[in-house]
Amino acid sequence: MPGIRIQYILGPIWAKTAKQLRRDTVLGNNPLTGRPILDEIVEKLTMPLTAEENRTGEVIRDKGPETFTGTADELQKLFLEKRFTDFMPIILPTEERVAEMLKGTSHDPDEKLGEMSPFKPTFESWSYTVKTAAINAVMAGAKPEYFPVILAIGSTGSEAMDVSDNSFATGAVINGNIRDEIGLNYSYGAMGPYAHANTTIGRAWTLLSINGGNCGKVGNTYMGTVGNPMNGLNIIIAENEEKSPWDPLSVRIGRGEGVMTFPGAPAPKLENFQKGENVITLFMGWGVLSAKNWYANVWGDEMNYPKIIKDIYKTQDGTLFGTCAVLSPPIANFVKDAGFDTVKKFTEWVKDIPGKDIQRQGYIAPPGGTFTVIVTGASNNNYFSMGGFRPGVSVRIDPWR
Repeated sequence: MPGIRIQYILGPIWAKTAKQLRRDTVLGNNPLTGRPILDEIVEKLTMPLTAEENRTGEVIRDKGPETFTGTADELQKLFLEKRFTDFMPIILPTEERVAEMLKGTSHDPDEKLGEMSPFKPTFESWSYTVKTAAINAVMAGAKPEYFPVILAIGSTGSEAMDVSDNSFATGAVINGNIRDEIGLNYSYGAMGPYAHANTTIGRAWTLLSINGGNCGKVGNTYMGTVGNPMNGLNIIIAENEEKSPWDPLSVRIGRGEGVMTFPGAPAPKLENFQKGENVITLFMGWGVLSAKNWYANVWGDEMNYPKIIKDIYKTQDGTLFGTCAVLSPPIANFVKDAGFDTVKKFTEWVKDIPGKDIQRQGYIAPPGGTFTVIVTGASNNNYFSMGGFRPGVSVRIDPWR
């Protein structure tokens, strides 16, 4: 309905006093036109429909041309102006480069890979193909050997940029032998832009979300109030399985550990993932570094890391995204030496805090919520991060080779 009458008001509405609501909303002005809101509402309810508003028909969506031509500089400018990018320079997706990327999979280029939306209850889902993913993988600077990981992400339909005003972050944890095959970093700077594979896989997810899922269009399909810098590359974590004292995250997720339940919904489908199997687990939330990391932290000659982690867990708002602890190998081994030879034992001890379960926004969780442990990074110091970040879908990567 292209001619529908819409009234804009000055938001946000919640948290205002009655006086503020009357001043800003009831008696205020339209923030776009500057005219009194009530006058516009009366006009829009009483004015006869125009010829355009009376017009019927179907809006036909046009994907546009299959190819663009021009110099490299002209095409960089074109992609930027049309919002095909994340505002950073891209590798131009020539037919030759896309064909080379498609060598990273046995799947047909025209095969439907998935559907995505900035927020499924509100926005129509867009569908995209394996070739769409290849185009965006080229733009991100990825290599063909990374492509099965990018396809696995795309097959889930999970967007890298949610429309929410909250400015959520997204991320993924990769387990299995593919970590070394494609050069994923799980040592120094494991969560930062310090390896080509981690960086370009995360960026490809963002670009696919923009071009395949209609995400990230500021003021329309992206409304993050302050934004989130992690939306650019996301948080791509390869677990340091070799130096972890516990089973990989994928194996634990397959057993149902750390999976959030929803009241009235069927139990999540669990997969029997094996150690060494190539699996990617997607995450969503606030991120993995919270100011509350230091709320309970202490410094001394001897450190009780299990208690520190438990005390930080108590401070987290777990009813939405739970708590994710990203532990360096030394911290993980401190915890193991304290008597927690499995993450399950540690989780049960951490979550043993007073208080009834909280039900809010469709989630059921104790204070602090679900607790997820990831082990990654180097062993040069005793550091860890914690924040509100919960696991979602886990999928195998190898079917996309």
